[in-house]
Amino acid sequence: MAVPGTLRPWISDITVLTASPPGRRPPLVHVPDAATTLVVRAAPGQRSGLTVVGPRTRASYYPGKDFALCLKARLRPGTARLLLGIPASQLVGQVISLGELRDASGSPPSAPTGTAAAPQLVLKHLEQALLPRISARTTADLARSELARAAASELAGHPGRAPQPVRSVARQLSVSERHLRNLFSDCTGLPPKHFQRIARVRRVLAHGQSSTSRWAHLAVTAGYYDQSHMTAEFRTMMGVPPAASFAGHLPPLQPC
Repeated sequence: MAVPGTLRPWISDITVLTASPPGRRPPLVHVPDAATTLVVRAAPGQRSGLTVVGPRTRASYYPGKDFALCLKARLRPGTARLLLGIPASQLVGQVISLGELRDASGSPPSAPTGTAAAPQLVLKHLEQALLPRISARTTADLARSELARAAASELAGHPGRAPQPVRSVARQLSVSERHLRNLFSDCTGLPPKHFQRIARVRRVLAHGQSSTSRWAHLAVTAGYYDQSHMTAEFRTMMGVPPAASFAGHLPPLQPC
């Protein structure tokens, strides 16, 4: 789903999920993700819920759920603190109701009313709830967020350009390596090297299934030293090796 222009500086992408027919609900697979995500979920007969899902360092697998609508808005690196008012490091591995988060900018955003609000109405509600929180931030807050975002872009790499070492990124952004590490961890929730590990695994997930290349070539393309490095890191973060994951052989599902 297209991100509204007013939210584009803060939200990278929006995904809308709808329920599968009863008896055909696939497992919910949450892959590692360095981003903080705002989730609005509406279940039959229940009020819509608005939650924050912090960065995930490992994959998790759950049975399929019964919901009418699930909208996920992934925040850009460095944006979580601007919107939520707390260090992103406090969100890692957490799923928190936005009603629990309060800061100097006022009351936390609330969920839209109704059990299955249309995606467009949900987005409008998010705009009205989030933009005032951003406008309440200081120039220094915005500068720190922009620096973290620029660092994340270089650390993750670009098409045709390999990810850059932390030292090189710090030099490029005219800050010390120590300052960059501290700021990046505070704004994104993760140290730079862990951020890069997640980025590599996500590249494998994005290109491995559709790739006709050999595993060794995919490993180099994704930024690993070699195939064994890719297999070991992928297994640590996904719970299964790459071949098993793409074949649909998942670890045991966990109860929610």
